[in-house]
Amino acid sequence: MNGNADESLRQASKLPFNMVPYILMGAILAILPPFLSSYLQSVTTRFLIFALFAMGYNLAFGYAGLLSLGHAVFFGAGGYAVAVLKLHYGSDLFFVGAPLGILVATVVAAFTGLIALRVSGIYFLLVTFALGQLVFSVAWNVQWLNRPGMQGISGLSLPTFGIPGITLNETSFYYLVFVIFVLCFYLLFRIVNSPFGHALAGIREGEARMEALGYNAWLYKYLAFVVSGFFAGIAGVLFGYYNFMISPSHLGVGTSFLPMVMAIIGGVGTLVGPVIGAAIVVFVELFASILTPERWPLILGGLFVITIMFARRGIAVYLLLWWESLGRRYARIKG
Repeated sequence: MNGNADESLRQASKLPFNMVPYILMGAILAILPPFLSSYLQSVTTRFLIFALFAMGYNLAFGYAGLLSLGHAVFFGAGGYAVAVLKLHYGSDLFFVGAPLGILVATVVAAFTGLIALRVSGIYFLLVTFALGQLVFSVAWNVQWLNRPGMQGISGLSLPTFGIPGITLNETSFYYLVFVIFVLCFYLLFRIVNSPFGHALAGIREGEARMEALGYNAWLYKYLAFVVSGFFAGIAGVLFGYYNFMISPSHLGVGTSFLPMVMAIIGGVGTLVGPVIGAAIVVFVELFASILTPERWPLILGGLFVITIMFARRGIAVYLLLWWESLGRRYARIKG
């Protein structure tokens, strides 16, 4: 009885300690903008958008085991929705563009999942790649999806809310992105720690075993894929407003490759891993663009290879293990 009580006390003291990194990271991101130049503030906004993209991708890849090379389709669909709304209808209202972009991305993910999940493994990867290139080709050739004289849609602006006296600048848009990032982080935290998230992890580790226990593995993977597309759509909407333009390249394999690299570098199957991976990729890209911009793909490839060779589980995993060891020392000192 006393042993159980002591274990409960240890768990109760351990939880707040484990929450410290998340609280600290959130506090830093909340107070950072006034101390940054306009350019660095823009880079940090880009980091939050791609961290959200990578977290959504990781739900499908890290938890359901679905290695996709077509997630840029959902990311780009969100961006294209707000861009088309601006180009053809002259509207940049956030409460119209954001729901529309998220809805379009989710519907595209639902349709894509029905096709791609007919196969598995390497064939799933190839089908998502092929579908992504198909959508890229459509965006490249359909004039309605391009501003006359160019490939893509430029001339976007920060969103408006339709409320007199309320306008967004770079700093207020950063905080809008930050608030959405925190909400999505919380939602994903609840998802991956729910019975649904545990079932996804079980399917990833042993699909046949989970089916023998009565789980519909296909349906769980399909739902994970669609929800992943939902979060990619949110990131795409924010990116469209942030980047002031959207182009077919944002639907292509190059963009799909980024969240995969971020998740692998940070730590697949962990919630904070894609965030750390996004921070590393975005800020290394920043320094590379200053020192040697033409060699950025080489630097990214080298970073990816080094991670696979020396930190295969992802940087976040080793950081979390180190933090847990500090927590055990802290518990022993208190005990």
